Amino acid sequence: MSQLNQTGLPPLLQGIECYEQWTEKLSDIRKTWLEYIGELPSRVPVRLHVHAQSKESGYTRLHVEYDTVFGDTIPAYLLVPDEELHPPGEWGYPAVMALHPTIDSGKDDIALSTGRENRMYAIELVNRGYVVLVPDALTAGERIYPGKGAFQSEPFYEQHTAWSTVAKNLTDHMQGIDVLCSLDIVNPRAIGAIGHSFGAYNSYFLAGMDMRIKAVVSSCGFSPFTGDPYPEHWTYRNYPYTHIPKILADLQRDQIPFEFHEIVALMAPTPFFSYAGQNDHIFPHWKSIGEGILELSKLYSWLGKEDHFKSFISAGGHDFPEEIRKLSYLFLDHWLKKDQ
Repeated sequence: MSQLNQTGLPPLLQGIECYEQWTEKLSDIRKTWLEYIGELPSRVPVRLHVHAQSKESGYTRLHVEYDTVFGDTIPAYLLVPDEELHPPGEWGYPAVMALHPTIDSGKDDIALSTGRENRMYAIELVNRGYVVLVPDALTAGERIYPGKGAFQSEPFYEQHTAWSTVAKNLTDHMQGIDVLCSLDIVNPRAIGAIGHSFGAYNSYFLAGMDMRIKAVVSSCGFSPFTGDPYPEHWTYRNYPYTHIPKILADLQRDQIPFEFHEIVALMAPTPFFSYAGQNDHIFPHWKSIGEGILELSKLYSWLGKEDHFKSFISAGGHDFPEEIRKLSYLFLDHWLKKDQ
């Protein structure tokens, strides 16, 4: 890894002369990724329970819960636009999995009016005519382990010693897509994912494993190992949330098993909108981030899908500013409302 810090990220298309070679490389990336995060277990049948609902201006918010693997359940909000304001298309409403950032309140931060400034993208999307599913990730919101603080993942690893929270979140979010596809009001061919920070990388992780996602928005969530002053945050962190335990041994040997532009490449050529800030205090290595984004842009162009890829880098911080959100919503509109 120290060599990559000097030379830069490995080119995605190095040594690739034809599409068959690319698919072979992609298969190897996927295999390595699953070796490190753990396999994705078979999902359970959809069972959706509505706890409560409230009428908001322009939409209805349902407090729901649905099953996932190993007897777990996922609390979430389901936001449904008013039909009078936003009539559904012929095949139903487009839908979005809206994934929250690292915040104790979880889904509340992006789906309630009490959320932080520049974070209420779930509300903004339902007001544009999307059905929006907003789940709590494990260790946040209503899924904080009893007696623990938010994002304390030790109880998970006590139960699942050979797994990872990344694979758990992936499985849970795929279960969320199952829920959306089960709803008569949703167009199952027009489902996207959006997130900021923690929610951003979980969005493109999801799209890389589930082709039902047709567009992704990632705000301040692309963070390669290369150039990162603290790459260990992908494993054991300075607070007790662990993403991928298995990576630690590699980092201690000055090695990495993959780079994150390769993980994003698993979703190509699914439409992808990426934003990063040069003054991001959490992911400060903006030059490496920009280099990775450039490699992904070259990949999309090589695949003949240049228009599927949009990226922006500003002088801003770890934020999802209004002007970027508006651009990202136009991007989602373009790819998810085509059938309406």
